[in-house]
Amino acid sequence: MDNSTKRILILEENDALGSVMVDKLKNEGYVTQLVKDGKEGLEKIDTFAPDLILLDMMLPSLNGFEVLEALNKKGGLGSFPPVIALLKAGQHVEVSKILALGVKDYIIKSDFSPEEILHKVENQLHSSGSSVEDDKLHETGFRILVVEDDNFLRDLLARKLTHEKYDLLIAANGEEGLELAKNEHPSIILLDLILPGMDGFEVLTAIKADPNTANIPVIILSNLGQESDIDKAKKIGADEFLIKSNFSIDEVVAKMRKLMQEKGNQGVTVAA
Repeated sequence: MDNSTKRILILEENDALGSVMVDKLKNEGYVTQLVKDGKEGLEKIDTFAPDLILLDMMLPSLNGFEVLEALNKKGGLGSFPPVIALLKAGQHVEVSKILALGVKDYIIKSDFSPEEILHKVENQLHSSGSSVEDDKLHETGFRILVVEDDNFLRDLLARKLTHEKYDLLIAANGEEGLELAKNEHPSIILLDLILPGMDGFEVLTAIKADPNTANIPVIILSNLGQESDIDKAKKIGADEFLIKSNFSIDEVVAKMRKLMQEKGNQGVTVAA
């Protein structure tokens, strides 16, 4: 893969971290430039014309939020190159805000690796993905049901999926999720196993026991990761089991696309 025409602007105040990112991306052939100040970085976006921006949210002069706000004010949401935010641990509460400002993905700096940086950069720059016309998740009438009681993750999933123009149904507990599954017959369901009231296993069992919903494929997205939990979900009828901490939102969407390709035009249920 020839990366020599791809330009990456890194806005990061920490010298050591910035150097790690520069070295990793340069070794992969990318043209990179490191800037440690938000105001200078905003000006550099015009002169350097990057294909992607790695943006520290705690920059001096202008912080990352102010840089994003300036970009949106200048050209509007989606008018600037893809942005991957660099967050310090404890900034999770800001994720919904940065997504609303147009950020495509984020990295927690306290536990990142150079390989993660490269993976997320390549996912934004080189992912072939599916066109809207070819993506079954965008077909008319296709709806994704998210059953998740965690406010933060539910909001994150909702913003990501609606930003990509997917049709969405949301439930915060098992009973509500099961009712939506039966009444709305979604094409795909993201269902958490640990839920108030009915847990995810009970919801999944009820879905598979009902002839009207039994053929909807299911992906489990859960904090539970014991082999016994995975085996139990698969025996009930789940098509996939994803552990939350191991997958980004983009990777969850990619799993749904892959499942839809395998299932053809059948309905899909994704358990979160």
